Amino acid sequence: MEITAMVALVILLALFFDFTNGFHDTANAMATPIATGAIKPKTAVALAAVLNLVGAFLSTEVAKTVSGGIIKEGSDGVQITPDIIFAGLMGAILWNMITWLKGLPSSSSHALFGGLIGAAIVGIGIHSINFESILQKVILPAVFAPIIAGGAAYICTRLAYALTSRHDPETGDKLTQKRGGFRNGQVFSSSLVALAHGTNDAQKTMGIITLVLISAGLQAAGSGPQWWVITTCAFAIAIGTYAGGWRIIRTMGAGLTEVKPAQGFSAETSTATAILASSHLGFALSTTQVASGSVIGSGMGRRGTTVKWGLAGRIAVGWLFTLPAAGIVGALTALLVQTGVIGVVIAAVAGTAAVVYMFVHSRKSHVGHHNAVQIEEVGQAVQFRKKKKSAAKAMNNGGTKR
Repeated sequence: MEITAMVALVILLALFFDFTNGFHDTANAMATPIATGAIKPKTAVALAAVLNLVGAFLSTEVAKTVSGGIIKEGSDGVQITPDIIFAGLMGAILWNMITWLKGLPSSSSHALFGGLIGAAIVGIGIHSINFESILQKVILPAVFAPIIAGGAAYICTRLAYALTSRHDPETGDKLTQKRGGFRNGQVFSSSLVALAHGTNDAQKTMGIITLVLISAGLQAAGSGPQWWVITTCAFAIAIGTYAGGWRIIRTMGAGLTEVKPAQGFSAETSTATAILASSHLGFALSTTQVASGSVIGSGMGRRGTTVKWGLAGRIAVGWLFTLPAAGIVGALTALLVQTGVIGVVIAAVAGTAAVVYMFVHSRKSHVGHHNAVQIEEVGQAVQFRKKKKSAAKAMNNGGTKR
């Protein structure tokens, strides 16, 4: 296959990965405000899409980490080829689709890195991997970022409830708590998470496209993403975000813990802070792991609520398997594409068939904005209790008349 045709194929595949990254990670910003009723579901994903688009233009540090930090390239290193990048993207996309189908908030970033590493090891050799950069900018952030974000969310949640607690000054009895302001605050905090997500995750696809251009000799080694790369990646992740990713929103919004406005505000603020700091430092961390850690931390910080540790354990297992699973698929695809044009065609057809099958299978148990988080049912439950009181009052009045 001609180099230009392969480059074009890889760019299209990278943009599709960017799209899957968008709908896979919508929950990071908008699951908790949807769950608390702060923002309507459709409005939430539209807002997240716009802010992801804006955030993608604010920084390119993470893109430079991906294009020049994970796989050695250029005259002083190993020249990675477009077909190896193609194989790595296949591993990342298939893992993204599998975890989306299962409703698991796994890391699109680690899927991408795993696929690239597996493909590069098979296609070039283990010496092509920059392990020092992976340790410093991928592994360590993956370990510490969710713990730090979770701890910050725990402290913020405890403070939020302590500072807004109301008691009768004479009797000391607990009064009705008025924390509606946190629901309004969630509009700002969730928007900040969406903006931060754009500064981090959109950059990874920019880095991949930059890497394939460098590998094809169409761009100088060590240079950053071009303007058209930034623009197309920004729109791809924004469109993916608008698609929703409702299955993962259901897990993040109601599956891990019951979320109240004060918790949601604390979790979102902690998540945004961690992501923005990492983007500034060029750390290609998992925004999903940070968001999940924050939700768990906020659940632990609120008295009277529980964290569903069984589900949290399943999510953690998914995190552990993301890098190796995507790496295995990337490695197998690399073996296939090395056979030539026929291998590339087989890999592309098989990958497309797998994606279509998973999408069709997902329609059997459709999850959308109407049933991702049962906000409407909560409202009906409140109304039902009011009706019971009204009925009881009517009976009393009827007895009095008699």
